Amino acid sequence: MQNMTRVAGGKDDFQLVHHLTLTGGQFEIGKALAEEARRLGWSPMPVDPVVSRARRSWFERHWPQHHARMDGAAAALGLDPDQDELALDGLSYIPEGSGCSALWIPPSAATDGHGRVGRNYDFFPATTSEIMGGAARPGELPMASRPYVITTVPDEGLSSTVITMNELDGCMDGINSAGLAVMLLVADFETAAPPESATPQVGLASVQLPRFLVDTCENVDQAKQALLGAKHYDYGIPLHYLVADAHGQAFVWERGRDGSEHIVEFGDGPLCVTNHLLHRNPDPMNLPADSEHSFGTFHRLRTLYERSKGAALSHQDLRDSLTAVEQAEDPAVPFRTLWSTVFDTADRTLSTRFYLGDGRRYSEELVFHSSAR
Repeated sequence: MQNMTRVAGGKDDFQLVHHLTLTGGQFEIGKALAEEARRLGWSPMPVDPVVSRARRSWFERHWPQHHARMDGAAAALGLDPDQDELALDGLSYIPEGSGCSALWIPPSAATDGHGRVGRNYDFFPATTSEIMGGAARPGELPMASRPYVITTVPDEGLSSTVITMNELDGCMDGINSAGLAVMLLVADFETAAPPESATPQVGLASVQLPRFLVDTCENVDQAKQALLGAKHYDYGIPLHYLVADAHGQAFVWERGRDGSEHIVEFGDGPLCVTNHLLHRNPDPMNLPADSEHSFGTFHRLRTLYERSKGAALSHQDLRDSLTAVEQAEDPAVPFRTLWSTVFDTADRTLSTRFYLGDGRRYSEELVFHSSAR
């Protein structure tokens, strides 16, 4: 079953946001996602047949939910699911990439004992053509102007609600019915570079990794094991991920510049993350100065850290901390905070506000449960 509703913004606002709810088997969910992606202009990407077979085998073994959804996508396109020439995932309708800030407040540091994560999703309020250095084409919309909230309630397994800017089968933020919350952030602006290849590889692409975790894991321990056992790759933009659960645990997953894998934890206390590698700069009180290329990552982390110290924090305190590090409505600033979300891992909810444009600010706060209610 499929249901689509508009939940924020309109034709005259910067963002127009839809909430897509899908229930049924993973095959049916995949078919519906592919049909919606095709309506938005997606078509499957050619891929090396050897890589294609290895990808399907990897998904079947490690991420069967996604494998079943790919079979559904094949059905939507009238293709043989075992064909090797086209990738039946990566349901992208705009390019990817982001800045962002996030703050985990464990139950022990919360006024009501609820673990919460707050995050700002920062991105360019421009068209693809403008970001690539050209002029906007007639009628071209900003690349981040049509995000989706997607709730999936499969017949078996974990339900989830995610927010995505550009891929219907991936996400930037997500929380599942077990209370596991995941979000991605840029990890290293200095080493970001155009990809050598944009074709799919074996394993998890950047925006697939959060969806993989909310599909397959119920807690932080499971997520650590899943990530250590997974293959994953980026498209030239190094990312890291904050993962938190309903039991009060959290960590940041990131890869070093040499490809090493790091699990960063701060014990039973708040955990701040912005856009630099935490394993290289673990002390919030001993960060370098920001440069013109760091987009304020160190200042934002120091601000979040200072606001999270000491007294127990409420939902509103966390929301106020996110507001303190929102991107300014300044023509000289290339980013805007396009949505700002608080995840409640105890209630299994995410509450979010969407950017409507300079001078219009944000939508009212919208609350979504990890399963259809």
